[in-house]
Amino acid sequence: MSRDCLINIGFGNYVLAGRIVGIVNPASSPMKRLREDARAEGRLVDATQGRKTRSILVTDSNHIFLSSIQSETISQRFAQEEGGKKEEKSKDGHEAVRQYSVQEEGADAT
Repeated sequence: MSRDCLINIGFGNYVLAGRIVGIVNPASSPMKRLREDARAEGRLVDATQGRKTRSILVTDSNHIFLSSIQSETISQRFAQEEGGKKEEKSKDGHEAVRQYSVQEEGADAT
């Protein structure tokens, strides 16, 4: 997978998948402190468009992104990007590229 793919974090905002270190739930006290420290240091990017913060993304540059999309949804998008692409031959003999998610690959193994 090319680590330059973008992950949609809501409202037309994207983050490079290769730069994401963690996707966390903002409800705990340590995450609230992390958000306030980032705001004070100028490392906070608020992509919520005024809505409730439902996930916090931490990057390798120590920037903090706030999103109004659930952590689970963003992690699923991240997993789909990491699922990669596989080539297959179609019935007419042409090669086709199909996007596989991690869940589809796991289902094939059983």
